[in-house]
This record gives sequence, structure tokens and C-alpha cells, in this order.
Amino acid sequence: MYKNIYLKKGREASLDRFHPWVFSGAVHHVDEGISEGDIVRVIKADGKFIAVGHFQIGSISVRVLSFRDITIDNAFWRSRLESALNMRIAVHLADNPHNNTYRLVHGEGDNIPGLVIDCYGKTAVMQAHSVGIHVCRKEIAEALVDVMGSRIENVFYKSETTLPFKADLGQENGFIYGGSADNIAVENGLKFHVDWLKGQKTGFFIDQRENRSLLESYAKDRSVLNMFCYTGGFSFYAMRGGARLVHSVDSSEKAIELTKENVEMNFPGDTRHQAFCEDAFKFMDDNDDKYDLIILDPPAFAKHRAALRNALRGYTRINVKAFERIKKGGILFTFSCSQVVTKDDFRNAVFTAAATTGRKVRILHQLHQPADHPINIYHPEGEYLKGLVLYVE
Repeated sequence: MYKNIYLKKGREASLDRFHPWVFSGAVHHVDEGISEGDIVRVIKADGKFIAVGHFQIGSISVRVLSFRDITIDNAFWRSRLESALNMRIAVHLADNPHNNTYRLVHGEGDNIPGLVIDCYGKTAVMQAHSVGIHVCRKEIAEALVDVMGSRIENVFYKSETTLPFKADLGQENGFIYGGSADNIAVENGLKFHVDWLKGQKTGFFIDQRENRSLLESYAKDRSVLNMFCYTGGFSFYAMRGGARLVHSVDSSEKAIELTKENVEMNFPGDTRHQAFCEDAFKFMDDNDDKYDLIILDPPAFAKHRAALRNALRGYTRINVKAFERIKKGGILFTFSCSQVVTKDDFRNAVFTAAATTGRKVRILHQLHQPADHPINIYHPEGEYLKGLVLYVE
């Protein structure tokens, strides 16, 4: 039997609306002997059950796994993973011969808070963002292998940098099922190397897949600058789209090497592409009026609300640079992946940048995360990726 945590009177309203978090300020008291990562039952002030989930230390005390009083066992994990897979099949991402790269589990969006699973060919990369998921990792991996069948042969656990550091779990990345040196995956017919050992997130930014396809449709005969290129996703889509030249820029030498490898794998010997390991702002200062298609996809400028103001200044500053330097009639793809930055916040930052430069700017598209990064309708915080495609006169 699971131990209980008890809510203060009147603090269950968000749970009644199926929001999957219990905040620490709503907790009245907890049973003795509860440790971080334990599965607990959440009890309202009137003694009635409301949810079961993982207990954790911090501003979020419980990540809810179910609003039914059930046992969290292998059958539970199988059911959740089957539901996630069925949705990816329904939207033609899983079992697609031209695309073996997709997110299978997106935390709260798939009703498994704290868990991310990305599939790259025959390897699933599993990432825990809570101690509770870490504690259950082997059980989840076992259910994952059962549910996916022949779709995967390996499970790589990559949670060294995503688990709460205060938990002191001593976690190291590595295979917990199978093992393979084959790190080449396919996205919409294009191949790329995945650095799931040391790369950012699970090794690639799957969430930009649809936006990369859109960029491809705009790339023909354009001079393209891909800032914060990471491993070059937007770059090789631009090349397939017929770009005249493509320059990829990132401050990480490792990212630039992977970009070069990815471009060469898809377009061997193609001289249209050059990669530069350099600071984004410095590169843009040194390269004025060369490009008529620019991509700005920076890392999250704010990971918590306290950093919001500085983040918005950062988004304004980098977009000012782009507006100042893009050619007349150019197209700008600009993004924010900061969860605490709302769509309105981001749009206002870009508006400020446009007004600062005095350029005439029109919005062509408003972009967001793809279907395999679903947003739980009861958890609006899950909408993190924002983007705009702009025509600049």
C-alpha cells in the first residue's frame, strides 16, 4: 500500500481540473518515511483520494501518474506506452519508411510526467526528469521493449544531466537494454548522426522536424544562414530545398563537426555548405547583407521564471541583429524553446526588435511543436516551442 500526502483545505482545485502537478504550497502534511521518488497517494482535506503519483522534493511535490486509485506496475507502464505508440502510428510518424525518428513519450503530454523517450531507428533514448521515473527506469524499459517489439533493439538511458542534482543519484548514461554503435537515423528521407551519449537533449532536436520541412520549401536559390545550428538539421533541409549556399554557425566544435558529417552524408562533395565555430553575435556583426534566409534557433534563454526578463532581452537582441543584416525581401525563421516565455512574450520581443531596426516585417507563419510533442489539454505549460516565419522588406 502506498503512503499518503495530504492537501490543505481548498487546495485541490487544480487537481479537480486534472492538472498533473501538486505544488508544495498545497501540501498540509505527509506520512512518515516517504522518500523522493516514492509512489504516493494524494488525499484531499476531506479524506477523499484524488491522485497517485511520484513524490519529489522541490516546488512540485507530486507528479501525477493517474487520477484513479490504481497500482503503478508493469501493466500501467505498458498501457501508457501503448497509448503513446498508437498516437504516433495514427499521425504517421511511427512505422513510416521515410522517417524512423520521432518522440514516443513527451512527459505530461503523454500522461507520464518526468519521462521522455525519443526513437532513432532501432534505438530508443530514454530520459528521466524526475527521481520517480529514475527509480522505475528498468520497469519502464522492460515495458517499452515489450510494447515496441521489433521496432527497437536498444534502449539508451540518458539522464545524467536531467535528474535533480540534489538527489545525488550518481547516474551515468548508458545502454540498459541491447547496445549498438549505429547512430544514424532518418528524418523525412534525410540521414543524420545522433550523439545520444554527449549531445544536447536526447541527441537531436526532433521538435523542429515539421519546421525544417517548411524551411525546405522556402530555400530555393536563397543564401541561408543557420545560426545555433547544433548538428545542422535546418542546413541539410535547406540544401535539399535548392539553396544557393548554406552557412552553419555554432559555438560548439563538436556540433560543427557533426554538422559537417551530416551534410557530407546527405550531399557528398557539395561545396554550397560551410560551417563556422564562432559566437553567434560576433559572426552576425562580421557578415552583413549576405543572407536572404536566416534561421535563429537558440538554446533556451530562460529555464525558470526568474530569468524571464533577461531572456526577453536576449531574444530581442539576437533578432535585432538578424533584422539589421538580412537582405531586402529576406525570410527569417525565429524561435524560442523557453517554456517560461509565452507566445505573446516572444512575439513582443520580436516586435520590439523589428521596431528598433525600422524594417517592414510581415508574419507568414506562426510555428509550434509537432504532433509527437503533444500538449496535455490540462497542462498548458507543456506548450514550449514558439516560432515565427517573417518576410522582411
